[in-house]
Amino acid sequence: MEMNDVLDKLPRHLLKLVIDQPYNSYTAQDHAVWRYVMRQNVRYLPKVAHHSYLDGLKQTGISIDRIPQMYGMNRILKKIGWAAVAVDGFIPPAAFMEFQAYNVLVIAADIRPIDQIEYTPAPDIIHEAAGHAPIIADPEYAEYLKLFGEIGARAFSSAHNYKIYEAVRHLSILKANPYSSLDDIKLAEFELAELEKDADLNSEMARIRNLHWWTVEYGLVGDLDHAKLYGAGLLSSIGESFSSLQPDVKKIPYSVEAANQGFDITTRQPQLFVTPDFDYLIDVLDLFACGLAIRRGGLYGVKKAIESENTATIEYSSGLQVTGTFTEVLEDGGAPLYIRTLGPTALSYKNKQLRGHGKDFHQHGFGSPVGHLKKNEKPLYLYTASELKAIGIQKDTHAQIDFVSGVEVKGKVIDMTWLDGRLIIISFSDCSVRYKGRLLFESSWGVYDMAIGEKINSAYSGAADPDAFEFIFEPPKEKTHKIIHTDSAKKLHGFYNEVREIRENNVKDTERLAQIFEILKSEYPNEWLLQLEVLEEIIKYSENGIQKEVISNLLKIKDNFNGLKDLINNGLEMLHLQDNYK
Repeated sequence: MEMNDVLDKLPRHLLKLVIDQPYNSYTAQDHAVWRYVMRQNVRYLPKVAHHSYLDGLKQTGISIDRIPQMYGMNRILKKIGWAAVAVDGFIPPAAFMEFQAYNVLVIAADIRPIDQIEYTPAPDIIHEAAGHAPIIADPEYAEYLKLFGEIGARAFSSAHNYKIYEAVRHLSILKANPYSSLDDIKLAEFELAELEKDADLNSEMARIRNLHWWTVEYGLVGDLDHAKLYGAGLLSSIGESFSSLQPDVKKIPYSVEAANQGFDITTRQPQLFVTPDFDYLIDVLDLFACGLAIRRGGLYGVKKAIESENTATIEYSSGLQVTGTFTEVLEDGGAPLYIRTLGPTALSYKNKQLRGHGKDFHQHGFGSPVGHLKKNEKPLYLYTASELKAIGIQKDTHAQIDFVSGVEVKGKVIDMTWLDGRLIIISFSDCSVRYKGRLLFESSWGVYDMAIGEKINSAYSGAADPDAFEFIFEPPKEKTHKIIHTDSAKKLHGFYNEVREIRENNVKDTERLAQIFEILKSEYPNEWLLQLEVLEEIIKYSENGIQKEVISNLLKIKDNFNGLKDLINNGLEMLHLQDNYK
């Protein structure tokens, strides 16, 4: 991977998901699939897509005739402040969004098989490079995408939601492999359906993924009667880019309510949401974010951290951040009064881990009160040293701290940590912590570091200081399949390569083209795309006899294979031949 100023800012925990683009693995048929889709896009999308799409294609340096080398694209993308990386299929939603927060476009390196040319349930290079990349050249939309990444990366996902992600990834891998068995696909569909029965539809990640789907992937912009495409799923699907604007697809004014509308990734969408402009997307996102734990904090935030069963961070009103796996919260009156983690925990301030408070020191967990002191309404973190002394809290003395909640902390003060004039930690030796007779900490456990803060301002997924915490997104255990082509398929790909070389070298070789056509008729009777490419070369030289024969055979394929009707019609129209052969 060739680095640049944008990629240099990526944290280490995201880099583990980046792969080298397997460019030499693309077959000549893969390049032909790319070329067909891109030519159809350039021909059709100017009529229906947001005006920035074609300008974006030029600005991002995306080739029409060949699959782009994405790290070459970066030399151009950096001019608009973005970059691209290759990944292996679906990656965890939080990671996908965090890449966006760093202005990095995630591109699945695979390309859809020819039998999914109109629509694929799996992310592929057509969807990412031809769908997402051009539209980010619009500065207002790019701002929305970055903000969405910043918020989405911090949203909580339940443990069950992660199982659903793995099931979706597994199904998409099977469907992207043209040699997968129907039984395997059906089993994967059944397993996904069973998981979705118990899905937590109200989890933060589930709801923000809905917003992502109905905007970034399948969004329309403008007014309800004259909407334009901007979602990458529409821009990269030659079938759905047309069908999405038909009257039978319901058009709904975009609002925060879209967060409650689920979707089926395996099929076309029955309804779409229309935003009046890109600025409005930011307004809705801001409204939605107000309901997330990252802004709500409090008991809601702590409980979301616990439900995630994964690394999370809560931030006290003093600014102190606690990162770990949260397992328990004691509450009273709808407010947290004591929080607890289990296992390695770290304390940070302004996203920087505090010296001596890494997960090696707090390796067994961390617990601390939340709330006001009795008879003291002023937040403890705003106390001066003299005010603390007045209430019996000073270094090298024994102190008792009583909270309104009933939590009692007794011990010898051995240190106080101040940052930006705020008290954020009081450390005790010989300490005990109790709540209504329950022992929460005893002196034999060692030093007790008490977090300071009368409330929890924020809670979010991930680590406050990911590098110091050594937080990583593990690459998915199941890899996308390396397609092992049959000898027959390899032979066909060889013919694709021959035709491409004839076209690119501008060689008149109608005799060889005729030979390839005869082989296709006998050995690959439904191979429509290569026949279109053969036809494209033949019509350059007015070879009417063979031209009519190829067209006749394509029309026969169209009649025999109904699923190829639109693809062949569009191909003939692209060659300006459709009017004569409807």
